[in-house]
Amino acid sequence: MEKMTTWWVSLEQGSSPDWLFNVGLLLTLSAVLWGAWWLISRRLAHIAETTKIIWDDALVHAVRRPVSWLIWLWPALISVGVAVENTSHYSTAFLVVVRHLLLVWTLTWVLLRLISNVEVALADKAKDLTTLNAVSKVLRLIVMVIGGLVMMQNLGLSLSGILTFGGVGGLVVGMAAKDLLANFFGGMMIYFDRPFKVGDWIRSPDRLIEGTVERIGFRMTVIRTFDKRPLYVPNSVFSSIVVENPSRMSNRRIKQKVGLRYQDAAVVGDVVEGVKQMLRQHPEIDSQQTLIVSFDNYGPSSLDILVYTFTKTVNWIEYKDVQQDVMLKIVEIVHQHGADFAFPTSTVQLGDNALMALQSSSSKVQFESPEC
Repeated sequence: MEKMTTWWVSLEQGSSPDWLFNVGLLLTLSAVLWGAWWLISRRLAHIAETTKIIWDDALVHAVRRPVSWLIWLWPALISVGVAVENTSHYSTAFLVVVRHLLLVWTLTWVLLRLISNVEVALADKAKDLTTLNAVSKVLRLIVMVIGGLVMMQNLGLSLSGILTFGGVGGLVVGMAAKDLLANFFGGMMIYFDRPFKVGDWIRSPDRLIEGTVERIGFRMTVIRTFDKRPLYVPNSVFSSIVVENPSRMSNRRIKQKVGLRYQDAAVVGDVVEGVKQMLRQHPEIDSQQTLIVSFDNYGPSSLDILVYTFTKTVNWIEYKDVQQDVMLKIVEIVHQHGADFAFPTSTVQLGDNALMALQSSSSKVQFESPEC
C-alpha cells in the first residue's frame, strides 16, 4: 500500500524516472476502473428499477455518465502533466487548477442531471406541471450559479470583487435589458399567481390570444392556437392584459331562444313547463345551477321562450352532444303540444284605392285554353 501511495504521489508531482511506463499503467488502470464502474452502475440501475422509489433511479442515471467521464479525464490530466514535466521545461501547475475545475464541473453536471431526472419522474404523477417546471428551473439556475462561482474562485478570482462588480453592473444591465427582465419577472408572477398552467385553454379579450398553453418559460409562453399554430407571447404581456381561463370553468352554459308562432299562444305555458321538466330530469344537466325556462319576449314574428341552463361536463365535445340532445327534445315537446316554430313573416296592408286598382287589373286578365 505504501508503494502504491509513493507511486501515485510521484505521478502527481511529475518526478517519475520511468514516466512513459507509468503513464501507460495509469491509463490501463483507468480502463479497468471504467469497466468495473460500468458493471457496477448497470447492476445498480437494475436494482433501482425493481424498487418503487423514484429517487434511486434518478440518482443512478444522474451519476453514471459524469463518473465515467471523470474516470477517463482525471488520469488523462495527470498523464498530460507527467508528459509535459518530463519532456519540457513548462510548468504544470495549471493542471492542478484544471483538475479542481473538473471536479466542480462533474458535481454540477450530476446535480443538473439529478434535477432533470426527478422532474421527468414526477411529471407523470404531478397535479401541477407548471409549479414542477418552475421549481426545477430555479434549482438548475441555483446549481449553475453556485458552480460558476466556485469555478471562478478556483481560477483565483475574488468573489467579493465579482459580487461588487455585479452590484454596479447589475444596474447597467438592468437598464439595457429591461424588456428581458420584465419578461423574467412576468414569468415569475405566472408561476406564483398561477392564472394558468401548462395544458390550460386560455384567451384574452384584450388581444388576439387564444389556445392551449404548451410551455411557460422564463422569457415567453408558448400557446398552441386551435388551428395548430404556435403563438409566442412575452411574459410581460400577461401583466397588462385580462386573461380568461375557460379550462377552470365548473360548468358550460346552454342559452337558447325558442320562437313559437303567435297562433300557438294558448300552449306557450305548457311548452315552457314541459321544457323545464325535461331539463330537471336530464342526466347531463346540473340542476344545482341556475335553470330558467320562461316566456321572454314578443318578437316581430314569434313568441320567444328563453332556455338557460348549465351542463355537468366542461368538455367541449361532450357539451355539444348534450346541447344537441336538449335542443332535439325541445323540438319534440313543441310538436307534442301541437305548436310549431315561427319563421320571419311580413304583413302588407293595402288602402281602398290600391285594393280597387288591384281588383280592376285582375278582372282584365284573360285566360286562353290551348288548342287541341
